[in-house]
Amino acid sequence: MADYDIAIIGAGPAGLTAAIYTSRGGWKTAVIEKMGAGGQCALTDLIENYPGFPNGINGYELASRMQEQAEHFGAKFEFDTVGNVAKNPDGIFEIKTPYKTITARSVIIATGVSPKKLGVPGEDGFIGRGISFCATCDGAFYRGKTVAVIGGGDGAVEEAIFLTRFAEKVYIIHRRDALRATKVLQERAFNNPKIEIVWDSVVDKVNGKDALQSLDIKNVKTSNISNLEVNGMFIYIGGTPNTSAFPDVKKDDNGFIITESEMKTNIEGLFAVGDCRVKVLRQVSTAVGDGAVGADFAGKYLEETQG
Repeated sequence: MADYDIAIIGAGPAGLTAAIYTSRGGWKTAVIEKMGAGGQCALTDLIENYPGFPNGINGYELASRMQEQAEHFGAKFEFDTVGNVAKNPDGIFEIKTPYKTITARSVIIATGVSPKKLGVPGEDGFIGRGISFCATCDGAFYRGKTVAVIGGGDGAVEEAIFLTRFAEKVYIIHRRDALRATKVLQERAFNNPKIEIVWDSVVDKVNGKDALQSLDIKNVKTSNISNLEVNGMFIYIGGTPNTSAFPDVKKDDNGFIITESEMKTNIEGLFAVGDCRVKVLRQVSTAVGDGAVGADFAGKYLEETQG
């Protein structure tokens, strides 16, 4: 007999939504999360495009409300690291952590992504000492200083705008000649006197001794190298899916899980939702939708396999 009807691995918006649906549906539910609930959402200062909050909402607050709602319906949160997930001959999923094995009749993968690094010389030595992936977490350390934001999507531009609360100067370094962020964010960045955009450029090297001091910047069109003095760098160039614990699940070449529209994977009873799966848009709203769909079909799977 399994410990739970459904185990949800990951407590970002997709996993939390799934937990609300499964626990409210009467299924004994565990949510396994290695850190705090919310995932990348909890590290976002202001979410403006999630329905129901005309003035936006802090990501941590939104995630906390979702967790509280899931717990209200009976979901149990287990804070642990998942090492491997496999289905035993009895059709029960075994979720191994460093301290125990949790069993469930069905599993929903909601492990999200981890921020990508640039992969340039000097980068590894300054992560946590000048290089960050979270402006909300670390922006206050750069009060009155100069920072660079790498990327051109919504996340990069949103965080660059947020950093102007603290930093004296914010450079957005983007490899193209146009940002990918939505127009409203672009306009805010263009109109912010503290922000300067470095077009057609990539970071070639990170320099410093005890702390980050400068970046070698390469123009992708001319190949010219210039030096930019900064005190900090924030990287927003996408994510790598956290799917290594699921070796038997079918994935694309980048490691994202391939699912059907019902969030089913190639393994019966195993579902994947949110940013860890192949999809065209990764936003809180689409993660929530995934979580609802995955939870619904996980419940249908349990109904079909009762007994």
